[in-house]
Amino acid sequence: MSVHLHRELDKLRGRLLSLAGEVEQQLQKAITAVLNRDPQLADEVEAGDRKIDQLEVELEEDCLKVLALYQPVAADLRFLITVLKINNDLERVGDLAVNIARKARTLSQMPPVRMPFDLDGMWRKVQAMLRQSVDSLVNGDADAAEDVCKRDEAVNAQKKAIRQQVEQLIEQHPDQVKTWLQVLAVSRNLERVADHATNIAEDVIYLVRGHIVRHPARFRDRDLD
Repeated sequence: MSVHLHRELDKLRGRLLSLAGEVEQQLQKAITAVLNRDPQLADEVEAGDRKIDQLEVELEEDCLKVLALYQPVAADLRFLITVLKINNDLERVGDLAVNIARKARTLSQMPPVRMPFDLDGMWRKVQAMLRQSVDSLVNGDADAAEDVCKRDEAVNAQKKAIRQQVEQLIEQHPDQVKTWLQVLAVSRNLERVADHATNIAEDVIYLVRGHIVRHPARFRDRDLD
């Protein structure tokens, strides 16, 4: 039974990686749609969300089947629980990509403005966190997962800086309020993606070390806007 169980767990790992790849591609398209004011690309992201949802449901069903058929224990059970939790986080990230795409569509209908924000740089930080959190699962690397958790604060700080800039721009250009609020919403969604990457990393630490990790300091001073 152990051989069959591990074969099934390997399949689950592969499907989770496929889902992660799809989600990252969705995010890349959504940010590109914002930066390039591309409503067609935004539409692609929204249409692609159906595939993400389907993959998430199928993976959850397969996890439950393995749980029922093999009744795994110890490390195998921890792995199954981790896959279920990460699966949910990735689906939520897919939803955030759709949110960003919708902001991109709205921005494309507004007069263009010069954005003094490094949204692409913020995205690169978030993308690196998401990739490393998934890689840490593949490699069973709790140290890499811890590094992801530490980098969440930098993304939070960047979102806060963008919010402060937006507040100033609204005062200076009240006729552009709607535009700047859309940009602020994009930064908030990116910050939430970073939170999900951190959740994934915490789950990997649980998987590898067998204890639950919490980071209450992340939320104590967190901007709740």
